[in-house]
Amino acid sequence: MNSCKWYQRTIRSPKLFHSVLLLVLLQSGALGARKMRGSRAQPRRAQPSPQYRERGEATESFPLDFTAVEGNMDNFMTQVKNLAQSLYPCSAQKLDYDMKLRFLENTSVTCNDGTPAGYYIKESKGSRRWLVFLEGGWYCFSKENCDGRYETMRRLMSSSKWPQTKTGTGILSPQPEENPHWWNANMVFIPYCSSDVWSGASAKSEKNEYAFMGTLIIKEVVKELLTKGLENAKVLLLAGSSAGGTGVLLNVDQVAEQLVELGHTAIQVRGLSDSGWFLDNKQYRGTDCVDTISCAPTEAIKRGIKYWSGVVPERCRLAHEGEEWNCFFGYKVYPTLKSPVFVVQWLFDEAQLTVDNIHLTGQPVQESQWRYIQNLGSELRNTLKDVPAMFAPACLSHEVITRNYWLDIQVKGTSLPRALQCWDRSLHDNSKNNKAPPKGCPVHLIDSCPWPHCNPTCPTIRDQLTGQEMNVIQFLMHMGFDVQKMAQQQGMEPSKLLGMLSSGS
Repeated sequence: MNSCKWYQRTIRSPKLFHSVLLLVLLQSGALGARKMRGSRAQPRRAQPSPQYRERGEATESFPLDFTAVEGNMDNFMTQVKNLAQSLYPCSAQKLDYDMKLRFLENTSVTCNDGTPAGYYIKESKGSRRWLVFLEGGWYCFSKENCDGRYETMRRLMSSSKWPQTKTGTGILSPQPEENPHWWNANMVFIPYCSSDVWSGASAKSEKNEYAFMGTLIIKEVVKELLTKGLENAKVLLLAGSSAGGTGVLLNVDQVAEQLVELGHTAIQVRGLSDSGWFLDNKQYRGTDCVDTISCAPTEAIKRGIKYWSGVVPERCRLAHEGEEWNCFFGYKVYPTLKSPVFVVQWLFDEAQLTVDNIHLTGQPVQESQWRYIQNLGSELRNTLKDVPAMFAPACLSHEVITRNYWLDIQVKGTSLPRALQCWDRSLHDNSKNNKAPPKGCPVHLIDSCPWPHCNPTCPTIRDQLTGQEMNVIQFLMHMGFDVQKMAQQQGMEPSKLLGMLSSGS
């Protein structure tokens, strides 16, 4: 028997694996003593630990609950990995930990064009945590712009050419180096093919050329996951980015209610909304409502909710009866939700600026545009002030939780993965009637500096025409920022202000 097969057989022995874990715990000393590292990324793509092996054959297994070491998970996993690699000489071989495509068994729930909807899944047998992610990708709200979307972005309306596997990144990554707190969860990615902000409930028919079944797709996926281990879950985190982030706000209570109705009352349902907290503000420059880019958000949603037969959370519907479009805007739907939701939102969201008709290409922006951009950050900050769990950096960007740089962004010295871990801990502690948040573990993080990219950990800025990287000063000058005028207003020398901008002060 070669050493690879010997290891694969012995590591499946619960007694031996318990011994390995015990040895690591003893080696690690006081596990809770060292805080999780900051958000600056360590070298990634290190070799995954042996948990990511093929599971093609039926094997004896036992559940592992990592809750006890979650405060120091990165250190714990580094030691498990190092020990496993020293024991397992075949650890360098490529292991398959991609998510696999599954089409819904209920074929009546479809994408826009009538092709079957589905999801990608990677099961993690030892984990009782499930992460279900809703993809984003704008929307369409009339036959004309849905026809155009079908011609140019068919992947977002049809499953006919979906790949068989998908590799998780960011919070969907199965590697602890990239995803220190959720790497061991059961991962589910639901592709967006309904173009309805995950709200529609209408089938394709002779009258309706397209189906809009976003909310029904989520229901069917949850129903199927109950046959794949979700029934034993402790936590289901419904996450999403952009239109998927708004979809989380629209569906998280529905998922919780669905599980209760099916008798699974012990599963804690939570939401994570990334870049889906849009404002229904007045555009910088009004234009005709032709497509999703030019149309004001309120007008697009008003038309869309009728076209899709859109469904919104019941409590929000009652609060805005006759004007249900209000429920697509985070600050209006959030107060009506029962489920805990963590909000991640760039203060200067590129998608928001796009629909507000601020286009950051070509010549530097005018002073009126600069003021509009600053006011947008201020307005967004005001809508988030009463949200207890949130992460809002002063950056110009869009989407973050599935980006490979999601570890790098910090607000007030705390990274996003760390903030999410603190939120998990606070919910766990509060369930034990301890209302005090964990000490030194913040969950309400929002930048107070007033302009885009005043946070030095923001993602790299590139000129949208040339693709060249820009430093903060070059970017602000491109945005029309007047260093001389601003320095005069602040009562300081321009050189001092330039130094503060360079350092992110």
